[in-house]
Amino acid sequence: MTLLAFLIDKIFGEFNFIKHPVIFMGDYIKWFENKFYKDSISRGFILLLSLLLTVYLITSFINIILNEFNPIISLIVTAIIASTTIASNMLYKAVYDISINPKNIKYLVSRDTDNLSSSDINKASIETYGENLSDGVVAPLFYLYLFGIEGAFLYKAVNTLDSMVGYHTDKYENFGKVSAKLDDIVNFIPARLTAILITAINFKAHKFYKYASGHESPNAGYPISAMALAIEVKLGGDTSYFRKIKEKPYFGDGRENIEVKDIHNALNIGKKIDILIIFILLIII
Repeated sequence: MTLLAFLIDKIFGEFNFIKHPVIFMGDYIKWFENKFYKDSISRGFILLLSLLLTVYLITSFINIILNEFNPIISLIVTAIIASTTIASNMLYKAVYDISINPKNIKYLVSRDTDNLSSSDINKASIETYGENLSDGVVAPLFYLYLFGIEGAFLYKAVNTLDSMVGYHTDKYENFGKVSAKLDDIVNFIPARLTAILITAINFKAHKFYKYASGHESPNAGYPISAMALAIEVKLGGDTSYFRKIKEKPYFGDGRENIEVKDIHNALNIGKKIDILIIFILLIII
């Protein structure tokens, strides 16, 4: 089922005629925040618990219903639903679009984009691609394979919470703390698996561990460092978020001036990882 879900995402991508499950999750998070926000860790924990419980109950109910159908129909429908947790197709298209329409970087990253140079835009695209190969592809596949659609959707719920409330700001430092910590935990293995996959494609990335620990996140530095080494550029460096400069180390030891061709090189590595993932899934099914 995991392989079929991955192939469905690669072929069809997002099903734009339906509302994506992550949007429903985001709507719930916004609703809860508007109604019950409080600058406290416990209130943020209630948000986390309520969303995870809701997602688990819905996905479990779907599984119960699908088990009543013919096994082949059940497999296909389950795989279609599971494919919505995987963002390989969408991620590739979004990053490729930046190489053509650099101004669209504002839709892809959380950093301030008003005054980015061409090199900075290309760098942001590649960093985002490396990190989201883990968050949007490897991690959901990992949890889908281990725990079925319940695991994949619970992962997406945690990841969505982190992307919406897991910030070190006055408003979210406490409210989003539990969500951010849980996101660190669930991404621990997938982030390192992603770096290993990149290294399997290009052995130049094998020293990713040398740079990865410098990242503020305990996970994001691994795929970012591996990608930087693989395409021989230097990612990271001081970056502006919410009009404040955040000091960040560099990842990799290549060129600091990053070009559009480097985006394409990163995307080519992603294509090869897709093939490797399919091969791995064929072996372990």
